[in-house]
Amino acid sequence: MSGKKAVFLDRDGVVNVEKDYAHKIEDFEFLSGVFEAVRAFNRGGYIVVVVTNQSGIGRGYYTSADFEKLTEYMLDRFKEEGCEIAGVYHCPHTPDSDCECRKPNPGMLLAAQKELDIDLSASWMIGDKESDIEAALAAGVQKTVLVRSGHKIDEKNTKATFVVNGIFDTIRIVTDFAH
Repeated sequence: MSGKKAVFLDRDGVVNVEKDYAHKIEDFEFLSGVFEAVRAFNRGGYIVVVVTNQSGIGRGYYTSADFEKLTEYMLDRFKEEGCEIAGVYHCPHTPDSDCECRKPNPGMLLAAQKELDIDLSASWMIGDKESDIEAALAAGVQKTVLVRSGHKIDEKNTKATFVVNGIFDTIRIVTDFAH
């Protein structure tokens, strides 16, 4: 299989502190270790892609323009910290919509695969919910990590390969796996 290896990151609870429908720059707080992790993934030859459910758009809590403004801020901060993010994919739909992009469906990962030439079998998913893991598995991403920095995790029944406290703890796992 050709293509680039990627690390897919969920946003809320992995990149930033989980807050209900975070959509304002002043409410967006990066989690400890996220910049170090992304730099390590970049050095390890991975492209980094953010895949995030944003049902607040579909619910009318904020607009697509609000999301884009916050995304631009997030990407600028990553760049300032020496991190490269290859893409950000989001699903604006509500949980009751019948879309292919909302995790646990694999649509965002498959779109990124197509647009960015990603080898899903060589890639990782780091999320804070079982739906992140289910989306990865449905897309063909077998290496998965759940972080305890967002939602409560049923560690006995998770399909994740690893469960760790936060994104910083994923550095050794992902980079050791590459060797």
